[in-house]
Amino acid sequence: MPRPTRRAFLKRAAAGGLAAAFAISGTKASGRVLGANDRVRIAVAGINGRGQAHITAYGEMPDVEIAWLVDPDSRLFASRTAAVKKLAGNTPQCVQDFRRVLDDKTLDAVSIVTPDHWHALLAVWACQAGKDVHVEKPCSHNIAEGRKIVEAARRYDRIVQHGTQRRSDPKWIMLTSAVRSGKYGRLLRAYVYTYRPRESIGVRTPEQPPAELDYNLWIGPAPTHPYRTNLVHYEWHWIWDFGSGEIGNLGTHQMDLARWAMPADAAPRSIVSLGGRYGYQDQGQTPNTQLTAYDLGNVKLLCEQRGLVGRKAVKVTVEFYTDQGVVKEGKFFPKGAEEGEPIEGAPVGGFADLGRLHFRNFIDCVRSRNRNELNGEILEGHRSAMLAHLGNISFRLGKEVPFDQPPAAFGGDKLAAEAFDDMKRHLADDAGQKLAGTAYRLGRTLRFDAETEKFIGDPDADQMLTRPYRGPFAVPEQV
Repeated sequence: MPRPTRRAFLKRAAAGGLAAAFAISGTKASGRVLGANDRVRIAVAGINGRGQAHITAYGEMPDVEIAWLVDPDSRLFASRTAAVKKLAGNTPQCVQDFRRVLDDKTLDAVSIVTPDHWHALLAVWACQAGKDVHVEKPCSHNIAEGRKIVEAARRYDRIVQHGTQRRSDPKWIMLTSAVRSGKYGRLLRAYVYTYRPRESIGVRTPEQPPAELDYNLWIGPAPTHPYRTNLVHYEWHWIWDFGSGEIGNLGTHQMDLARWAMPADAAPRSIVSLGGRYGYQDQGQTPNTQLTAYDLGNVKLLCEQRGLVGRKAVKVTVEFYTDQGVVKEGKFFPKGAEEGEPIEGAPVGGFADLGRLHFRNFIDCVRSRNRNELNGEILEGHRSAMLAHLGNISFRLGKEVPFDQPPAAFGGDKLAAEAFDDMKRHLADDAGQKLAGTAYRLGRTLRFDAETEKFIGDPDADQMLTRPYRGPFAVPEQV
């Protein structure tokens, strides 16, 4: 079906009683139409770490005004305001509560850089209030949330970009297109690596949060946890109620690239994940060593995380295995060849910051109102984040198994079995772990219906598609 125009959407909205002044949670959708000379007015929500990259990118754009800075921690306001003023010359308003921003009828968009557990609710609220959205990866804390963002984007005709910025990299655009076209043979498997050192977060006792931090707002939709200094501001990544571990953090980027190179009908059918948290005893919960195998129909995916690696062993990339060879490290290795053939202009992995290109694409689409021109449209972002959540659900439903017992779930998958053996070698030789008498968590093998986004015959897994929410911060069932 042809995509409805904005005018047609507004006519239907008015007929349905929504009108242009649709009210939600005390806010009103602006429906503001930008002229050629208008500046896009944007709010950045979450200004501690990654948020600074958002501030820099938007602050450098002459056609964008950073109108609001939002963060529960007001200690950040002075320095981030100074950064905006230096970059763009204006002084943004600063608030702790995101809901205040939504009342601004002249605000066009929001850029969400909060912890994972806030991503979906802020995105849905923004869509309901008539704002366009850039939301960092993973766009959701669970699978149901991701679908709600997609629904909200469609219902309110919003431009919603996912923060998988490699989709704006000309090198990855070229390479994934070439792999998908069959230039290097029929794709059989993608192998994702996210090897990055992650140190212990230690053990901290609860204490009173700083007076400048609205800790109730920081917790938001999640269950209440006592304030600890190894939770706020970064180590929440490794706590299940707030983050999704390394598979959701770095893994989402690389699995997005893997999906991008696959046939359009590739979708998860079965998943099994294994690993554990090794090398230290701390308050972290997510695995620092994880191996996840996906069956996506005619193509398979392996995703591996290693946190007990040295600085020189960092490896963040994806490799493609075809019936004719392997695409990796910017080269194509034909079957049986020890030397690879260089691929002109190919990426070689790593942490290249492509944010400026991605943010520019978002702003351009805010102006054009054409979501088909988004490099990281929210539906694609949801599907990539979903892979990370599927792996974690399998892992969390697993059981402890001795290391001398190989995972029968891999069946006759030779490459997956070799990856498990290499994981054991890494733990023993590189990380100095004594595996005798120790165990790994072998996740439950899950079957998944990607059409309905539900598990097949597994009510325990279905329970983990969503979560209980802490009022009034619930992601709505009807957006």
